[in-house]
Amino acid sequence: MLQAWYMDESAADPRLPHRAEPSRPVSLEQLRRLGVLYWKLDADKYENDPELEKIRKERNYSWMDIITISKDKLPNYEEKIKMFYEEHLHLDDEIRYILDGSGYFDVRDEEDRWIRISMGKGDMITLPAGIYHRYTLDEKNFTKVMRLFVGDPVWTAYNRPADHFAAREQYLAFLAQTA
Repeated sequence: MLQAWYMDESAADPRLPHRAEPSRPVSLEQLRRLGVLYWKLDADKYENDPELEKIRKERNYSWMDIITISKDKLPNYEEKIKMFYEEHLHLDDEIRYILDGSGYFDVRDEEDRWIRISMGKGDMITLPAGIYHRYTLDEKNFTKVMRLFVGDPVWTAYNRPADHFAAREQYLAFLAQTA
C-alpha cells in the first residue's frame, strides 16, 4: 500500500526517507485533495492488464514508453537524477507507473510543505499539471517506470518559480475549491 509523509528539512542524501519527526503520515484522501491520483496494479502483467487498459482508455493516456533509471541503463545518469530532483512543474499531468524498483515523488501541499510519496512496484500515480514536484530514486538506485501521456509526450519541466503559467494558476484555483 502507498505510503506518504511530511518531510523533514534535512539537506542530506535525497535518497533517504526524510520523515519528519514526529512522523506525520499523509493519507490517500489528503493526496486526492491535492489532485494526486493513485492506483495499485499488477506490474507483472502490465503488457496485458485489463485494469491498466481501462484506466488508459478512461483518462485518454494514449502514449507510453518505458524507461529504466539506473547508473548502467540511463545515459547521463548523474545529470538526469539532478534534473529530476530539481523542483519543477509541467503544463500537463505527469503519469508514472512503477514496473520494478522504487523511488520517491515529492509534492508540495497547499501550504508549500513537502510531502514524500514512496513508490514501488505496481504503484501508478498521476500528478496534476501545475503542481510543484520532484523525483528521486531511493537507496536501491533503480526503478523501471512506464511514462504515460495524453496525446504526444511533452517533456518540458519548468523549474520554480513558474507561477505565471496558466497550468499553475488553474492548479491553485483547484486547491482553493478543495479547501
